[in-house]
Amino acid sequence: MNNLLRLVGRRLIALPIMAIGVSFLIFFLMSFSPIDPAYKALGEAATPEQIQKYHEDFGLDDPWPVRYVRYMGDLIRGELGTYSAQRRPVSDRIVTALPVTMQLTFFGLLLGTIVSFTLGILAALYRDGWPDQVIRVLSIAGLATPSFWLAVLLILVFSSYLHILPASGPLPNPATDFGGYMARMIMPAVSLAVPLTGQMTRIVRTAMVEELDKDYVRTAKGSGLPKGVIIAKNVLRNALITPVTTLGMKIGYLMGGAVVIEVIFNLPGMGMAILDGVSGNEPMLVMGVVIVVALSFIVINIVVDMLYLLINPRIRSV
Repeated sequence: MNNLLRLVGRRLIALPIMAIGVSFLIFFLMSFSPIDPAYKALGEAATPEQIQKYHEDFGLDDPWPVRYVRYMGDLIRGELGTYSAQRRPVSDRIVTALPVTMQLTFFGLLLGTIVSFTLGILAALYRDGWPDQVIRVLSIAGLATPSFWLAVLLILVFSSYLHILPASGPLPNPATDFGGYMARMIMPAVSLAVPLTGQMTRIVRTAMVEELDKDYVRTAKGSGLPKGVIIAKNVLRNALITPVTTLGMKIGYLMGGAVVIEVIFNLPGMGMAILDGVSGNEPMLVMGVVIVVALSFIVINIVVDMLYLLINPRIRSV
């Protein structure tokens, strides 16, 4: 128990350190932006006196370390600044965009998990047989398929040619139009899930094969236990520890991939918020969204690390 608490403490201590590092890097890079927020707020017709007053009011002429400390203070209070001439809060945009990204990440994770675990287990049970060979080819193809390329291909086939699924348009509310919501989300979820499925299928197969070759499996078979009982009660429970852990660590990467897929399918998530910030010359919006995505990535991976400590007692003594 002491070792477990020590490892959890390390993760918790690392969280603020990584968060500060990420925010510092993003703020430092964005400080080189040639865009003057004063012109975005006051318009191109603003006089030099108005620009100077805006700089004084918001401390834009202060050295960037001073502005970073001030920004971190606002960030701790949940204030991410404003964007556009109407001075809309960045936090309001994130509140509406982040759930879309999380939903897409969830569906991609769910689809990838179901397919990869099913194929990986089948490949291990029929090792070196034709099902294993077919699944191996499919997993390699999935692993080699870029998500963005697959997204464009799905749009061409199912939206432009067959006219079955929508590739753009508003995202329906699942509470009132669940069918329309799923029709809008299925292609982005598949685009996100296919590379994950290819990788996880190989990991599941390898873990299952290693477990099936262990002595206790042969002993159980020799004692007359049915093969299905051995696999369900012993092999799966032991073999899936590594795949489940690997899958958990992929959640953050899926979230990053979802940001790109959202732009292709015009989903109103964090990816579109970043694109709007870049195309609209809104550095505060870009910086706020990127920081939230990065912090979410860090938090998710640390939570997964701590869950791994609970799932696999063998590493608690590390």
